Amino acid sequence: MITGFGVYPHLGVVDAFALARRGDVAYSVKFSDALEARSLQQCVGPYRIEIVEPLQRLRVICDAADLGVGFDLTWEGSFPAVLEQSHLMLSGPRVTLDANRFAQVGTWSGQLVVDGTEVDVDPDVWVGTRDRSWGIRPVGEAVPAGRPSDDPNEGLWWLYVPLRFDDFAIVIIVQESPDGYRTLNDATRVFPDGRVEQLGWPRIEIQYTSGTRMPVGARLHCTTARGEPLVVDVESLGGIPLHVGAGYGGDPDWTHGTWHGRNWSRADRYDMTDPAHAGRAVWGVVDHPARATCDGQVGWGLFEHASIGRHDPSGFADFGSVAP
Repeated sequence: MITGFGVYPHLGVVDAFALARRGDVAYSVKFSDALEARSLQQCVGPYRIEIVEPLQRLRVICDAADLGVGFDLTWEGSFPAVLEQSHLMLSGPRVTLDANRFAQVGTWSGQLVVDGTEVDVDPDVWVGTRDRSWGIRPVGEAVPAGRPSDDPNEGLWWLYVPLRFDDFAIVIIVQESPDGYRTLNDATRVFPDGRVEQLGWPRIEIQYTSGTRMPVGARLHCTTARGEPLVVDVESLGGIPLHVGAGYGGDPDWTHGTWHGRNWSRADRYDMTDPAHAGRAVWGVVDHPARATCDGQVGWGLFEHASIGRHDPSGFADFGSVAP
């Protein structure tokens, strides 16, 4: 289950979504409304977030079980939140993204309802990750096109891996240009006492299903502050595309920050065996629940990846290239 909440002061919009997958079917609910004033209240329609203990415990409520997804869940951070490197993206001289973000791993507890079925969310089982970003994002209605880009976008390569182990958390975020030039690199290990260890410049090996770009796992070669190798092996346990029901990356049903009028809501059901939906999966970011091993420990978390278009280090020459 994936959920998010967004506030867009310059667009005058507040919105939220929840996306849950059971087997081959994904259920999505979305809510949007006018943002009347900047406020500490985080709510839209039947969706709200309550801060119980800053940076440690919060409650997320979605009273929309009748639409397909509802929950009353409490988040508990297992390790301190970690501030990631600032993220800047340019298209020529134009800023397209300028944001900061913190990430945290933890557990969920409470009740979840998906398509009428109630699920007890046990924190001994339901490991999770969360992040919060602020700044400029390329969402909402399109800005005027202006001068055409001299260097059309040839591809996107993205990796985000927050993982929870017994004694530490690992958060790795990487973005690369088509030629492999790294435009974002942040790799850290977080300990219970708040210490943050930088893990250098990870070398990344991703294993894809033959004939596709759908990853089945990855090996992340990190380096500790002492210069010692630290290898993280990650295994995908399934996946859910963020652009099929969650409003990311050109989702045709709904995208973040767009104006739909007051008190707007929508619910959708996606059968991921349907070629119309499954065929979209490779054209955006996919979130994979993940099992990981590192330094003798087994951990759990998120393996988020996108590889679209050209990426020289992976051997992908263009948008039609796939793994051998």
